[in-house]
Amino acid sequence: MTSLQRSRIWSVVHEERQALIDDLETLAPERWNTPSLCPGWDVHDVVAHLVDTARTTRLGFLGRMAAAGFDFDKDNAAGVAMERAEDPRRTLGKFRAVLSRTTGPPAPLATRLVEAFVHGEDIRRPLGIHREYPVMEVVEALKLQVETSTKMGGGRELVDGLRLVVSDAGLQHGQGPEVRGYAIALLLAVSGRPVGPDELSGPGVRGLMARPGS
Repeated sequence: MTSLQRSRIWSVVHEERQALIDDLETLAPERWNTPSLCPGWDVHDVVAHLVDTARTTRLGFLGRMAAAGFDFDKDNAAGVAMERAEDPRRTLGKFRAVLSRTTGPPAPLATRLVEAFVHGEDIRRPLGIHREYPVMEVVEALKLQVETSTKMGGGRELVDGLRLVVSDAGLQHGQGPEVRGYAIALLLAVSGRPVGPDELSGPGVRGLMARPGS
């Protein structure tokens, strides 16, 4: 698993933002209230969060975190409240306006890939929308998640002692009972999202699903 160039990461992020905008352009108003895969947020909330993180700068993030008492959940909630318009079409318009931005919180750049893919699925799966994601970029996001603590939004503790096999990329990570699946399914599972019963296989699946936060 090799690191991607900065320009490639932002190119993919911008492509994913555009694809999500396209998918939501004709969404019926009542479907914006559909619960997403992100606990406690509906589809509208997730889009507002994507607007918020796209607008965030490194310096601004530090000030916001101080105001939130360095509570990530509190800061995220404040960001959603700030960017969520009464009319979801206006929120989508805000998202369109930040499509090409290259700012974000002070974190490894690959977190932008994690956000684009995971939040994309947070929205699409409950709405029954399918998307084929670029495999190697999803692998890069997965690599970051398995190396990042759950306390920081990753999934390192979830996969400790397991061997992940990325069936559509011919790659693996870790040692132990095997968990096999496509890159996007593994990324979602490692990010604490539910996946379909047929998306993962191997003797390590039951243990992974039983771990707190999975």
